[in-house]
Amino acid sequence: MKRKIIFTIFGIVFLMSGLSLSVKAQEWTPVQKEVWKNVNDYWALMTKGDITGFMEYFHKDYLGWDDESALPATKEETQKWLQYMYQGVKIPLYEIKPLGIRVYGDVAFVHYNYSLVRESEGKKKAEQGRWTDILLKQGNKWVLIGDNGGETSKDK
Repeated sequence: MKRKIIFTIFGIVFLMSGLSLSVKAQEWTPVQKEVWKNVNDYWALMTKGDITGFMEYFHKDYLGWDDESALPATKEETQKWLQYMYQGVKIPLYEIKPLGIRVYGDVAFVHYNYSLVRESEGKKKAEQGRWTDILLKQGNKWVLIGDNGGETSKDK
């Protein structure tokens, strides 16, 4: 019974936070909406295991830093690690929520939270975290030139 109450409260809080973010999103400029669409597009590729497609959203001079890494990584290093880490991994469920988007000409900063379920070897693990993506407009696409973030879940 206590567990059911906790899940109900979590669901209400989750719903309310989603509604407040939706209202914020409606106030975005067309450029901010375009940036967020690109973030959604590359997350969709990554979570379905399409690392090659995901990497097409990385600038050739990308340099990013996962919270668990000792040093920033280049595009090539990131691709190598992602291809290894996503072998046999499925992401059956994920959600990303924007916290802020700032656009300065052809450069954008995007702060967001994520939640996902990672499935590997028959085991499922829920994960939450945060990212800041730094994007550069190239043609009709916003590509990653840098990022920082990672898991914030308490049960790492």
